[in-house]
Parts: sequence; C-alpha cells; structure tokens
Amino acid sequence: MTNTPAIEVNNLVTHYGPRLILDGVDFSVDYGEVMVIMGGSGSGKSTLLRHLLGLHTPTHGCIKLLGHDITSCSADELQDLRRNMGVSFQGGALLSSMSVAENVMLPLREHTTLDEQTMGIMARMKLEVVNLGGFGDLNPSQLSGGMIKRAALARAIVTDPKLLFFDEPSAGLDPVVAAELDELILKLRDTMKMTIVVVTHELDSAFKIADRITVLDHGKILLTGRVEDVRASDNERIQDLLNRRPREEEIDADDYLRRLTGG
Repeated sequence: MTNTPAIEVNNLVTHYGPRLILDGVDFSVDYGEVMVIMGGSGSGKSTLLRHLLGLHTPTHGCIKLLGHDITSCSADELQDLRRNMGVSFQGGALLSSMSVAENVMLPLREHTTLDEQTMGIMARMKLEVVNLGGFGDLNPSQLSGGMIKRAALARAIVTDPKLLFFDEPSAGLDPVVAAELDELILKLRDTMKMTIVVVTHELDSAFKIADRITVLDHGKILLTGRVEDVRASDNERIQDLLNRRPREEEIDADDYLRRLTGG
C-alpha cells in the first residue's frame, strides 16, 4: 500500500460568479479510509463533492485522485480515471425505463466490452452484496426508498472502483434502513478495501461510519479529525452543528442594503 493519499485537495478555491463558495480547502483521504464531509446547509460540501467528481473546475487549487491532478488532466484522462470511481447519488438516480439489473449493468455497458451474460452475472453479484438478490427484474418504481438507495449502491460498485462517493446516503430513510446502509458502507470498506467519501448532515450515520470527519462551514474547513476529535472540539460552529443550535448571523447593514438595491 502506497503512503500517498488516495485523495489530496490543496488550497481549493471556488467562486459562483463573484460569490466565494470554497475558501482554501485542504484535506486528504487515505486508501481504505471512510472520510465523512459534514456541514450545515450552504457550507460548501455539495460543491466540494462536485469538484471531487470532476464535474466543476475550481477557481484555484489542486485535486489529486489516485495520484492524478483532475484540475489539469485532459477529458480522456478524466474519463479513464472515472472508471475507478463509483458514485451513489442522493436520490438514487435510477433510470425508470430500465429494470434494476439493467440499471446496475449500465456502467459495464459504458466502460467495458464484456458480453451480456458476464455483465448479468456481475450485476447479480453486486445486488447480492447490497441484499437485493432476486430483485433485478423489478422496475425502480416497485422499490422502496431504501431499496432504491441500495440498488444505486450496487450500480456504483459494479466495476469494483477504487474510490466510492456518497451524497447524503441516509437522507429520507427511516433509522433502521439508514443503519443497514451504514453497515453496507463499512462492509465495502472492510471487505473490498474501497476508499470512501460520504457527504452527509446525519450525525448518527457520520459518527458510525467515519474513520475521520471533515467539517465545513462557509467554505472553510473547521476541523479534520477522528470522531472523538469532533465531539471534543471547542469550536462554537462545530458545537452548534452537533447540538442543533441555530446560528446567530451578524448582519452588515451596508451589504444588506446593497443586496436589496441590487448594487
């Protein structure tokens, strides 16, 4: 195992128009580690995830995935790199016109030259991994919310990626189903040695699955550390997040007037 991190983010800066979204973000994720990215609404965590997936180009900074700087690589190089990446989207993003098994096979159709039988076997294997064996012939509309999340996970891991990204995996799920999904994430880390990044605001899930946690607030990293480091932090913003305390924002009168007048 290399000592080089699987993911390195250095001085990442992002603007949406004139607005600063990410402000000098630095962190790394080791191979075989579960890194949870936490933060309140508007903290920048979803923007950070889109950068890690190569969907957005930052204003400034460097993002290395598996040793490759995705901010400077070509489109073909990025496409090759994405063969080593799996993504489980927040809503599942299953295609309603396809069966569950066909959804799971989609990355194989796009990125391999495997024959139909082999792809079918691989899809069924991954559905077994996520406890959906026998459900491949169903349509996504026939699945519960938790089953959709697991089917999306099967699709994300069907190519055995080295990097796996989750966007709010527990959102909208009841506590029992969310706990089952947490166990699946840990199983992927332990049995398939995947490097996993999870964006979530669910504290129970984050504390259960994380090897380390990165806490974002207003585009800046407040802390990257172990679960116990986050719990023990004396940072007021972090404690607001952990204890669900509303934040009292200071209002700049001049800035407020400019926003109202469009100036």
